[in-house]
Amino acid sequence: MGLDTLWQHKLRSLLTILGVVIGTMTVIVIAAFVSGIDARVSKEIESFGTNSIYIYRFDPGFNFNPSQEERMRKPLSYEDNEAIGSECPAIIYSAAFMSPVDFFGGSFTQRVNVRYRDIEMTNAAVQGASPSYFKMGVTNIGEGRYFTDAENEHHANVLVIGCDVANTLFPFSDALDKEVTINGRSYRVIGILTERDVFLVGAEDPNNENKAVYMPYLTLRKSYPEVKDNFVMAQARPGQMQQAVEEVRELLRRRRKVAYGAPDNFGVSTSEQILSQFGAITGGVFALMVAISSVGLLIGGIGVMNIMLVSVTERTREIGVRKAIGARRRDIIIQFLIEAATLTGLGGLLGIIAGCLIALLIKMIMPTYIPLWAPIVGFIVSVGLGLTFGLWPAWKAARLNPIEALRYE
Repeated sequence: MGLDTLWQHKLRSLLTILGVVIGTMTVIVIAAFVSGIDARVSKEIESFGTNSIYIYRFDPGFNFNPSQEERMRKPLSYEDNEAIGSECPAIIYSAAFMSPVDFFGGSFTQRVNVRYRDIEMTNAAVQGASPSYFKMGVTNIGEGRYFTDAENEHHANVLVIGCDVANTLFPFSDALDKEVTINGRSYRVIGILTERDVFLVGAEDPNNENKAVYMPYLTLRKSYPEVKDNFVMAQARPGQMQQAVEEVRELLRRRRKVAYGAPDNFGVSTSEQILSQFGAITGGVFALMVAISSVGLLIGGIGVMNIMLVSVTERTREIGVRKAIGARRRDIIIQFLIEAATLTGLGGLLGIIAGCLIALLIKMIMPTYIPLWAPIVGFIVSVGLGLTFGLWPAWKAARLNPIEALRYE
């Protein structure tokens, strides 16, 4: 009988549960967005190797605002990298990177122009790298080859370029063995990298490897003697990650003359630590957005309570008749709780459907993934909301005096 009443007032019922629909929909969309981002970031970071160690003068993870002390630290050196590779038994490979491009400057950082004949590329990321970087399995060569240790030692003017660089400078010809000009010097292209799926960085970000221009580390240092900043990437032996990190820290503390008991004046991060940092960031964003969406659920719950109170008033005679023919307080309470839970449960289902459809639309432009727990939790919370906010109207209905209720007009 109560559900018939809800059906007879379809528009009123729909408006009542609108807050629940919006709140549940928001939770589904946020869960899909955060889960999709987490999965994509995990995949991208792991593509650099789960045994990778990143070393810089400050924390190379998600450090968006390094302190003044961190910015003023002495840069790492090429010799630091060589020492890591030779003096740390748990390290397989260690590679140093140097660039005239500020890789922490984002999409608007100043670049080095790369030219082939009349075609110029202004957003390439020129950098010098140790040949050992290409032994870590991080990049894949599409055409040609990587440069060698001998070419690094002899400052050879050779390049390995990303696919975007090759497509920009050589749209109608093969890039291999062509001479390109960087800062007035000629370099020969010996390798082209396969396209890399990038997500963490934008199309114009210097960290976009499709726009990378790699030359031997010592070649770049000779061409840009004013550049002093170095970034080091190392690879630990399988099962020896913790030992490798400790060896690197001990070595660098000794080489950088860090006093006993003083904090490190450099940063060391692993892929796992960077993923953990990102997880903390997305977890905080998720909690904030859920807190905001809970406002919609709260409004929906209050709306259900109000409409159920109105329903109690409208159905006073009905309640009186039921109690007169033997209905107990418990029966009345259960009846009204079922009505309230049905209202909010319906709102939850509509919110779940709407949230899934929106998540599918978002998936066309960025990764989303709807975890199984999201719709389950969304439905349980919506039903629980009805039971919670329907309790007072149900109790009020159950306490009606049947004689007074039958007299009600």
